Amino acid sequence: MYKIIVALALMIASYTIEAQVKIPQASPKASVMQKVGLTDVEIDYNRPSMKGRVVFGELVPFEKVWRTGANENTIISLSEDVVINGATLKKGKYSIYTIPNADNWEIIFYATTDNWGNPETWDEAKVVLKANAKPEVLNRNIETFTIAINNVDNNFANLEFSWEKTLVALKFEVPTQKAALASIDKTLAGPAASDYFSAAQYFYQSNGDLNKALTYVNKAYEMHDKKPYWYTRLKSQIQAKLGDKKGAIETAKLSLAAAQAAKNDDYVKMNQDSISDWSKK
Repeated sequence: MYKIIVALALMIASYTIEAQVKIPQASPKASVMQKVGLTDVEIDYNRPSMKGRVVFGELVPFEKVWRTGANENTIISLSEDVVINGATLKKGKYSIYTIPNADNWEIIFYATTDNWGNPETWDEAKVVLKANAKPEVLNRNIETFTIAINNVDNNFANLEFSWEKTLVALKFEVPTQKAALASIDKTLAGPAASDYFSAAQYFYQSNGDLNKALTYVNKAYEMHDKKPYWYTRLKSQIQAKLGDKKGAIETAKLSLAAAQAAKNDDYVKMNQDSISDWSKK
């Protein structure tokens, strides 16, 4: 009897899961991903449609904050700082609100991104940047609200909002030259401490050339101002694998002391265990 009850319960649960109704969203989700120069820009939003309605001035009132889409916040993510109308918008994630008007749109980048529509209480302190843009009148209708990134150049692009017969374009500039020059300088300057450490770690973990691993980890340690305890930890492991238990113990003691100062209990225990193990005859 018990088995029958369990079987029935499973059947009912399975039917309940399968019987969930699936219908299209009235304002489906959309994503825009675009690299502008060396900056990644991503926008997530929901797209309402006109459906015979008058949009701006009625469905979307003038002079009022609009969620710039439907449902959850419209969110923009930036991998680098950008410049809009001379003001810097720091890299990060923001919700986009707008205040439409017949002759001007105010575009607002807001710090919180977890609202459904407009915030319950508008907090001016969370307004990170405001920018104005002039709307253009199109000669055709855009049925479904659209956000796009167009006129893409290495140094700038336009963030565009279009719906009904309105197009609003907001130019933003990206730090392509600064990022490219930094990349060139870093590459031409040669490997960094972290590069040598990664190479040493690879040779150690893959049972490769341990002498190279030791050379690389020493180089990494010399280059790094703070002398990280995980660098000395790796060096001690390489020394032990090379058969230099005495040297490994001395290096592990350095790693242990630094880990204790940093209050990293995991590295403290690993070094203590290794010192104990390598001290055995």
